[in-house]
Amino acid sequence: MNAQTINPQSLNSQSLPVTTTRQTTSSDRLFLAGGPGFAQHRQVFGPLPSLSSAQLIDELRASGLAGRGGSGFPAWRKLAALDPAARGRSVIIANGAEGEPMSAKDATLLARAPHLVIDGLLLAAASLGSGDLYLYCSGTALDAARRALDEREDARRIQLREAPETFISGEASAVVRSIEKGVALPRDHRKRLTEAGLGGRPTLVHNVETLAQVALVARYGAHWFRSQGVDDESGTRLLTVRAPGNELRVIEVPGGITIDDALRRARVDPASLSAVLVGGYHGGWVPAQAFGTPLTRDRLAPFGASPGAGIVMGLAKGSCPIQVSAQIASYLAGQSARQCGPCVNGLPKMAETLSRLAGSHSAGGPLPATLAQEVRRLAHIVTGRGSCHHPDGTAQLVLSTLSTFASDVDAHLAGHCEEARA
Repeated sequence: MNAQTINPQSLNSQSLPVTTTRQTTSSDRLFLAGGPGFAQHRQVFGPLPSLSSAQLIDELRASGLAGRGGSGFPAWRKLAALDPAARGRSVIIANGAEGEPMSAKDATLLARAPHLVIDGLLLAAASLGSGDLYLYCSGTALDAARRALDEREDARRIQLREAPETFISGEASAVVRSIEKGVALPRDHRKRLTEAGLGGRPTLVHNVETLAQVALVARYGAHWFRSQGVDDESGTRLLTVRAPGNELRVIEVPGGITIDDALRRARVDPASLSAVLVGGYHGGWVPAQAFGTPLTRDRLAPFGASPGAGIVMGLAKGSCPIQVSAQIASYLAGQSARQCGPCVNGLPKMAETLSRLAGSHSAGGPLPATLAQEVRRLAHIVTGRGSCHHPDGTAQLVLSTLSTFASDVDAHLAGHCEEARA
């Protein structure tokens, strides 16, 4: 077996070389300025437009822009959720934490096109009359963000905060808690952040790529934005693509692009892979025979996946998918906030059981079929019972593994690994 071993803890954007693949195609938008300088940005995109709250919300609604941080929540709904009576009190946070180890798009965006992010933040603030503004990002992007803020007089009010390098540091309530108390742990969701967030004030948390796209929609309109992508995945999006033997690449693609086309644009040969993990560690596996699947929520749903934060991780042929998934599940169990039963007890037990299944072919003989059933049972038990989405996302990965690689699971239960025979 040509095992693809991974150390999930080490797979962050600080430790991997990142290549931004710039295509000379009509999908070039976010990196069109060609560099991070404010002068370049102004020359290409012009001055910041002026829109009322109603105008911005209406344009975003018509554009179909969905959040690029993972949840895919419509961008206009977050703006509309803030009470107009809170004008002057509300807080807006640009979230570039990128705790997902496989993702590098947000750090790349802040390094290459930070002023679009700043524009989006300022546009949202102006339309809502917001008081405090924050740019929250990982240490990887901190210097680039600071340089960009220093270039602009209109950005002086934006406060920069460093996000810790943990998986859950980008969860919206963890972002607020980190800025407020210095601890990036999720809080319970009894109250929405748009009602009571930072310091008890209405708070809007938007991914940095989402805000960059907001800046484009505000300038060029919904019709222009929809000229790329498909109806249910409009505009362009950034993808982080990683495959064995290839550099990690960040590419800008039209929404709804197929998996195989995305791989080729990132200079990865689809024929070298047996599957891809779409959406990151809280995503789902798509087998090679389905690489023609568009990256849309509806078409990815049967695989337990979604475009999510725009992550595509390739699994090399000859690598054991059960072993790789068990390694990821173990990492995720160690990254929990340990604030609720599913994280404290459920995730470690689920990861342990999946790891036992992964190593069954070398354990000397078959295992009871109930082992796979137990993994599935634990995944269902933790789903919907955590204080945040982390247990749900981890269970989603595990359930996708059992479904997509059912024949591999059966082989492991029988005491051998299909990939070891390949």
